Order: sequence, then structure tokens, then C-alpha cells
Amino acid sequence: MDHVSLPQPVLIERNGTVLTFTLNNPDAGNEITGPMFDAMIAALRSEAIEPVARVLLLRATGTAFCKGRERAGRDAASIHAEVARLIEFKRLLRSTSLISVAQVQGDAFGFGFGLAILCDFAIVSSEARLAFPEMKAGLPPAAIMAYLGRYALPKRVFPMVLFGDPLSPATALEAGLITQVSEPGLLASATDTLIERIVGLNEGGARQCKAFFQAAEENALEQNFRFATETLTVSSLRLMQNR
Repeated sequence: MDHVSLPQPVLIERNGTVLTFTLNNPDAGNEITGPMFDAMIAALRSEAIEPVARVLLLRATGTAFCKGRERAGRDAASIHAEVARLIEFKRLLRSTSLISVAQVQGDAFGFGFGLAILCDFAIVSSEARLAFPEMKAGLPPAAIMAYLGRYALPKRVFPMVLFGDPLSPATALEAGLITQVSEPGLLASATDTLIERIVGLNEGGARQCKAFFQAAEENALEQNFRFATETLTVSSLRLMQNR
């Protein structure tokens, strides 16, 4: 009897300086399952130990980008482990030195929308629908609210998570949750153009820029001034050595 090989639910590819995660679970709206989390976490941990790529591209097959995550836990221990795994994935995504780009070709709900927001750049199809629908089932989206206020003003985003109403990409752009809205037929070329610009930057400088930008969001002003002194000293010496 022949064995039929099932498609991988997430495709992880390295092409030169670009590491690509392609969500490949279209029949389930590209919901993220446990094995998908595990595979992406392993790849991000590997990059953290030994950086190879410069850009992380998140994209999806099918008509939806990501309609959420699988909720398989049925008791306190399994639910806690499930949530801890998704938090670890988000922590690694935010802290990676790679410049992350979400190419959102279709609907992004709940975890999927939060995933796009966490990326450094989110280019979204004008035909995509975006929403935080968790509260319609009485579940506060705590994992998203943990960082949502860093990207938009609270008075703008609290109604979005409280009521869970669908948002247009234009509304999300105005609120500061995404980077760019693109016509569907131009989405891939817009993503390629952005990645080319990122790769064209000095590698060490780009990694330092992201690290400082994120640290500055969380530190007090005096800490940022001290960090700026160190960063400018190191980067200036690096540039001198490269001349």
C-alpha cells in the first residue's frame, strides 16, 4: 500500500538572506496548530543562536492569511502549556534581529491579526478583513492586548478588541496597526520591493537599529540616552573599520 505524504502545515524555507514561513493549512483558514508553532519556534531559536538570514517573511497559501490558532487544550495544564507556547513564539518574533515582514493576502483574525501587527512591517491586501473576534465568545484577547498599546493609541484599539467588529485595512492603517495597504495583484511585488530595500541596508546597522528601536520603546529616557551613547560608539567604530 502506497503511503500518501501529507503537506506540511507550515513551510520553512531559507533563500539567501530571507527566511520564509509560509502558513500552509488553508482548509482550516491557516489556523496555527501546535506542530506549526513548534516548527517556527525552532527556526527562530536557531537564528537567535547563529544569525544567518536578515529578513523574516511571513505569508500564507489559500484565501486567508490566518484566522486564529488551534485551541486543543481541555484542562488547566494543557491550556496553560498551549498559551505558554504561543507567548514564546510571539516573544521570539518580536525579539528576533531579523526584520520581519507580514504579507497578508487575505483575512487575518485574532491571533493572525496579532501576528501581522507584531511584525516590523505588515503589507495587507485591500480585500482582506481584519478583526479581533475573541470577545464575541467572551474570551478577552490578553495575548494581543499585552502589546497592542505599543502600536496604537488605547482609545483607538480598545473598542476593536472589546467589540470584535471587522476592520478594513484602511482603518487598521490609520490606527497604526499595519504598514501598507496594497491592491491584491500588487501585493507580492510590494513585498519584494520592501525586502530588497531592507537587504540593501548595512547588515550590522540594520540589526542595531531594530534592537535600539525596540529597547527605546520600553526604557526610560535616561536609559535610552545611555544606550544611545553605547550604540553610537560601537556603530561608529564598526563603520571606521569597514572603510
